[in-house]
Amino acid sequence: MTASPASGDADLHPLPPGDPGARIPKYYQVKRQLLELTRAMAPGTPVPPERELAQRYVTSRTTVRQALAELVIEGRLLRMQGKGTFVAMPKVAQMLELSSYTEGMRAQGLHPQTNILDTSYIGADEELAALLAVREGSRVLRIHRLRLADGEPMSVDASHLSARRFPGLRRSLERHPSLYEALLTDYGVEIAEAQETIETGLADPRDARLLGVDVGMPLLLLSRHSFDSDGMPVEWAQSRYRGDRYKLVTRLHRGTHMPNRGTHLPDRGAPMRDRGTHLPRSGE
Repeated sequence: MTASPASGDADLHPLPPGDPGARIPKYYQVKRQLLELTRAMAPGTPVPPERELAQRYVTSRTTVRQALAELVIEGRLLRMQGKGTFVAMPKVAQMLELSSYTEGMRAQGLHPQTNILDTSYIGADEELAALLAVREGSRVLRIHRLRLADGEPMSVDASHLSARRFPGLRRSLERHPSLYEALLTDYGVEIAEAQETIETGLADPRDARLLGVDVGMPLLLLSRHSFDSDGMPVEWAQSRYRGDRYKLVTRLHRGTHMPNRGTHLPDRGAPMRDRGTHLPRSGE
């Protein structure tokens, strides 16, 4: 979400020559100045108070507050209730590849942690039944988890798997820290390919409470449909990642230079509707 510029002419300044007639909001100028200021500051360093910044940049505290709010939303600053605003840690760069959350965090030099919030059985509706190739009404295990990195909440996710295909999976997860590890070790099933969709959304009160962010904070919504080596559906999962702490990275190749990999995933349809529990990514 982008804060709207102040409406008065006093908060608008002309752009440099070459842009006739164009004007830029004062808060945006302050935002650029704040970026220059904080770029030389170490993560965790407190940002000067609004009053001091307003005096430094010869503007109102309202304008400073608006600039700070955008930098918080973008993940460049971190606001802590009752403590102030601080320079944020760099965003975690997650490669878009078929790997687990645990592997991705360790690759960044971070300590991954997963808290299982709930495991429960639900009846598959028509949409979920189609995704998992089960009959409508079949029992499906839903695993709702909070993901952390170095103790900081990063994402909330929920995975859905066929209870008939994976009997006792809930108990298996007590022995294995990773879902993918449990599937491979106890059931001989390995994820071979997946179709992933990326969207954006805003944190509602439940997301905000679990992730430790403000309501309305932008989130990355990842939906993943995973398959085994025989092309059978294994898992349907959705993840909600903090937009202020996470960015996705991928490597692109021209199609004509790609080797022939044989089978390609068909279009499996639009992402499943939110079912009340806030779903997010899968794996370990």
